[in-house]
Amino acid sequence: MRIAVAGSSGLIGTALVDSLTGAGHQVLRLVRRPTTSENEVHWEPESFGIDPAALAGVDVVVNLCGRGIGDRRWSGHVKQQLRDSRIIPTQVLAEAVRIAKVPTFISSSATGYYGDTGASEVTEADAAGAGFLADLTLDWEAAALSGAPSATRVALIRTAPVMSRSGGILGKLRPLFKLGLGGRLGSGRQYLPWISLPDAVRVLEFVMDHPVSGPVNMCGPVSVTNAEFTRALGRAVHRPAPWPIPATVLSKTAGEMADEMLLQGQNVVPGVLNESGFVFRHPTLDSALAHAVGKEA
Repeated sequence: MRIAVAGSSGLIGTALVDSLTGAGHQVLRLVRRPTTSENEVHWEPESFGIDPAALAGVDVVVNLCGRGIGDRRWSGHVKQQLRDSRIIPTQVLAEAVRIAKVPTFISSSATGYYGDTGASEVTEADAAGAGFLADLTLDWEAAALSGAPSATRVALIRTAPVMSRSGGILGKLRPLFKLGLGGRLGSGRQYLPWISLPDAVRVLEFVMDHPVSGPVNMCGPVSVTNAEFTRALGRAVHRPAPWPIPATVLSKTAGEMADEMLLQGQNVVPGVLNESGFVFRHPTLDSALAHAVGKEA
C-alpha cells in the first residue's frame, strides 16, 4: 500500500513509519520542514495547507497531528494551541482526502472524549463527556468527518496513554519511580486507559487492513485505577511507590490540566477491536510495562 502519515515524527508516528516501511509499504511522510527525500511532502496546515495532488495514488492517510496535551499548564493561550494543532491540520487533511479521493482516512482522537466516567465502563457507543478534553475531541472528530466524502472510510482513533519509555506518560513518570519517588495521585480511584506502543502501531495497521470505521477505542483490554497503575509501575522498576500526592497540591500546581488529566479518568473498553477480532500482544498493564521498561529497570 501507499500510505501518507502526518505527525510521523511523534511517538506513535515514528514507530508506525518504521513498522510500515519494514513491511514493504511505501510511506509518504508529510513534514513541515524542507523535504530531504522523495518520500516526503512539505505542507503547512496554517497557511497554504497541502496540495491534494501530493496524495494521488495514496491508499490511506493517517493523521497523528497534535501538540502534547500534558506538556504545559492550560492557560487560555495553550488551550487554543492544543485546539489549533489538532483541528486545523485535520480539516486540511480531510479536504485533501476528499479532493484526491483517498479510500481510507485514519484520524487521531483521544479517550478524553468520554470525560470523567468514574468506575463506569464506556465503549464507542457511549456519548461524549464534559470538560475541555471532551469538547476538544468532539470538534477534532467533527473536523475529520467534515470534508471526507461518503466513499471514504473514516476511522477515528480514540487513543489512550501509550506505554513507552520514549515519551508520553511513562517517559515522564519512569525516572521519578526509579528514584523511589512515585505514588498515587489524589484518591487513586480515577481510571486510566492504556496501551503498549507496539499494540498502538498494530491497531493502526489493523484498521488499515479491516473494514473498521467510525470511533475506535485504542486502549488495552482492561483500564486500571491510578492506584493500580502506581503499584504496577513500581513493580516494573523494582521500586516502592510510597508518596501519594494530594489532589489539592496537583490542582494548585497544574490547575485545570491536573483536574482533567490526573484526577479524573476514563474506564474505557476497546469494544470495536474486541468485536473485530484484534488480538493484543500486551493484554495486561504488567506486560505492557515490562516491554516498555525492559532490562534497564
